[in-house]
Amino acid sequence: MSPLSLVTDHPRPHDWAAAALRLRDHLRADAVARERAAASPRGELEVLRAAGLLALLNPAAHGGGGGSFADAYAVVRIIAQADTSIAQLLSYHYLHLTNALWRADAAQAERLSRASVAGRWFWGGASNPRDPESRLTRDGDDFRLDGRKTFASNAALADRITLRAQLDDGFAVLVVPGDRAGVTHGNDWDAFGQKLTESGTITFDTVWVGRDEILGGASASAPPPPRTTLVVPLHQLLITSFYLGTAEGALAEANAYIRNTSRPWQNSGVPEARLDPYILEHYGDLDVALRASLALADVARDAFEAAAAQGNALTPEERNRAAAAIYAAKVHASRTALDITSRIFELMGARATANAYGFDRFWRNIRTHTLHDPVVYKAREVGNYALNGTITAIPLYS
Repeated sequence: MSPLSLVTDHPRPHDWAAAALRLRDHLRADAVARERAAASPRGELEVLRAAGLLALLNPAAHGGGGGSFADAYAVVRIIAQADTSIAQLLSYHYLHLTNALWRADAAQAERLSRASVAGRWFWGGASNPRDPESRLTRDGDDFRLDGRKTFASNAALADRITLRAQLDDGFAVLVVPGDRAGVTHGNDWDAFGQKLTESGTITFDTVWVGRDEILGGASASAPPPPRTTLVVPLHQLLITSFYLGTAEGALAEANAYIRNTSRPWQNSGVPEARLDPYILEHYGDLDVALRASLALADVARDAFEAAAAQGNALTPEERNRAAAAIYAAKVHASRTALDITSRIFELMGARATANAYGFDRFWRNIRTHTLHDPVVYKAREVGNYALNGTITAIPLYS
């Protein structure tokens, strides 16, 4: 299937899953070869553009798809069944676009949204909180940006980059073009998983920033809109989505391999591996765990939609209730996906470790990304909410 066959006007709401399924099948055909080559995923990004998925969350009034966060969740999960890296690219695009539109004032938000749709922009970010803060320095009516960030996922491919920077005695969130003078991409991402996510370093060297590129105005002391407290839960929900899609993809490929390729153990007493009682039991255990994770994620998705619907009338309690549901789903999904992507080999047998199959990519991708923020800290927040009714405020992680 060529990218041209995926070209579409923005799908109607009930067509988002169908568009994602077409893209999943397109990506699955050469997923192993692409992952092994670890080339910059520029071709895959063009396929996302052609499929109309970049504008899913942009309002229909701006020319976008008018999709919901539940639609974005479903699309990311489906694509992850074939390629976790590309699912991450798309999920981070949705995250950084939403962050920008929620932090912008009304005029900025409409202008950015319309331009994003018209230009088919791909969004990235540069906000790793464990690095030193980037800095904005006033330069007449405008600003200069300096800083260096690691794990700047999407940024090397992005048309627009959203980031936080120190300004005066506070912080500002801004949007800059990815190719502006002074923006340098390290192209140094070298992990054993999520190879196609362009998650290397980015450097800002006296980058010019216009006043209208500061979201919500250039007052560093202005409080952010209440709904921006949902940005981190949205991030965690989208991560949960591609963890579970990866687990689904791994289990589906194991299913096909067991049914069509695996040989029964000589002492099993059965003619086919798919009838081995031990394989059946262990496959059943994995299926049960996946069903439980998917159910938790559905609850989390609905909780997020309800909270997001409150807009800037959102209360801290409503935010924390949604966050706790999402973090519970994230904890369970992390452990389930790691377990499934590892244990499928016990079901498939030794020949399944052949490099030609590339089954190990599922585990390597999940293992790499689950180190993004320690799952034990998310479990702590679930417990803190359950016991004390609160969630520890840690910027960009809780």
